[in-house]
This record gives sequence, C-alpha cells and structure tokens, in this order.
Amino acid sequence: MADRSPWEVPSPNQPKPEELAFDLDHALESIVALRSAVPEDAFTASILGSERAGSGVVIRESGLVLTIGYLITEAESVWLAGADGRVIPAHALAFDQETGFGLVQALDRLGLPALELGRSSDAKVGDAVIVAGGNRKQSVVARVVGKQEFSGYWEYLLDEAIFTAPAHPFWGGTGLIGEDGKLLGIGSLHLQQVTEEGRQRDANMMVPIDLLPPILDDLLTYGRINKPARPWLGVYSAESDGRVIVADVDERGPAAAAGLRRGDIVAAVGDTSVDNLGDFYRKVWSCGPAGAEIPIEVVRDRRSAWVRIKSSDRSRYLKKPRLH
Repeated sequence: MADRSPWEVPSPNQPKPEELAFDLDHALESIVALRSAVPEDAFTASILGSERAGSGVVIRESGLVLTIGYLITEAESVWLAGADGRVIPAHALAFDQETGFGLVQALDRLGLPALELGRSSDAKVGDAVIVAGGNRKQSVVARVVGKQEFSGYWEYLLDEAIFTAPAHPFWGGTGLIGEDGKLLGIGSLHLQQVTEEGRQRDANMMVPIDLLPPILDDLLTYGRINKPARPWLGVYSAESDGRVIVADVDERGPAAAAGLRRGDIVAAVGDTSVDNLGDFYRKVWSCGPAGAEIPIEVVRDRRSAWVRIKSSDRSRYLKKPRLH
C-alpha cells in the first residue's frame, strides 16, 4: 500500500470546523496511522502483501484501536502513529472474519482520546459524513450514498454495508464520522458504482459500527467470536449475467482439493438453487459449522456436475499474532 503521509485531500473536499456541530480537531485526534509487517510465507501475503498501511480509530483511552482486519491479519509487528508523529508499537489482538473488523492494542501510552461509538442504523442516505484518515488535510467530506447488502468475492457478506462518496484514496481503516461526531463505521474498500443517472462514481464501502458491540467482549477475550467458525471453501466468486461463477480457487483450500475449477457456474447448494452471490454464501453457511461437507452442483462445459467439499475453518490457515 502506498505511503499516504505527503498526500492531502484537495482543499474544497476537506472538512471545515466552522460547518460542523462538534469539535472536529478533537475527533480527528482519535485517528491513527497504522502499519504492519507480515511474514513473506503468510497465507495472505501473496494477496494482501507483506507490508500494509492504513488507519485505525482509538475506541478506548487504554489504547485499543479499531481498524479493518486485513491490515493486521497474520501481522508479526504493528506500529501506530498519532498526529504528533510518535510511533508506538502495538499488538494485533483480534480479526473477525464475519464483520471484517480488526482490533489492535497499543503497547505504550498513546495519550489520545477515544472516539465515541455512534449508531450506524440511524445513518440515512444523503447524510453528511467525514471519512477520516488523519488530520483535516487527510480527511474527506462525503455523503452516505447507499446502505445495502454487500457480497465480497472472498466469501464475505454484510447484510447492510454503508457506501460513501466521494471516495477517500487511502480508505483502509478510515473512520466514518457522523454529523454528531461519533463513529459510524470503518473503511474497507474502494469501488466504482453506477449512479441512477448512469454515471460512474468512486465510493468507499464501510463496515457499520453497529456490528461491533455484540462481539467486542468476545474479540477481547478470545481473539475471535466465541462460536463455531463458518465453513470456508477457498473460492473466489463473482456474479455475471445473473449467475454465480467461480473466478478462482485457492490451490491451498478445500475447494481445490475437491475438484472445483475456475469457470464453474454454481447452480445449487444441496437441493436448493443459488440465486446470487449472497444467496450462495448463506446456503453454504447454513450447512453447518466449519468441517461440514458442502454439496455443490456446478455447470461445467454445459453439463451438470456435483462437487462435495469438505469445508474448513479459514483461521487454521493463518499465522497467529506474536505475543509481545
């Protein structure tokens, strides 16, 4: 990921304190820069890189930082930096694969305020928000342009993600701040959308903060949600012309071992047809916890074929954080 330090948001898109009903600079003190280093042989290194950079949000004055999980997955070292430039070592506490949230604990005193959690369910399309990646010059005034289901090609699903525009160019781990100065979400992706007028726009996908409180205690105690893991296949899927297509298969995962191939069209899970990508994931996860056998009907070379995949727990493939 690129170094964001010399970059500034164009002045017209920067937040202006006089236009806000909360103390902008105080809120932005809670935003930290985050860097992590991942071993070259880590499971995610070939996809996400071995050096990752983004942002995080202080949510407890003890130095607990909320970020997006892919920045810290398999990290052997993590560093945080506030607006004063001090670099503080940190420990990757948890990564929740269902929501995508990651938690980091500073290993020295950060001395930064915690940003209060808001209610993402109260956010409405059209609301003014700030996508915060640092100080004023590294933050973007935006609006909520959508709240809808999001299906990620990596076996990921949010029932209602938040979409904002214009997009922040260094979106990973940014804090979505609402009109009351509270945290509404964490930046996850940059994507392109087609507006109702048929024009393309750059947008950010945000993980809504309402997903955090129900799982926070588990993440702090166990490093993950305290329930059986979902079945993982090791499949990268996409939708095309109303069909779910296998775009790729991780050669190290259970789908590859079972014979699923790139280009297969997913027709059904068990005896139930698949309507879209989100429907595919829900039907796989309904088959039981990780380890369950997932029977999938695919169309290959215009013929129907069945593949039975012995699913797995994705976390078994990942390196565990080093204890400091």
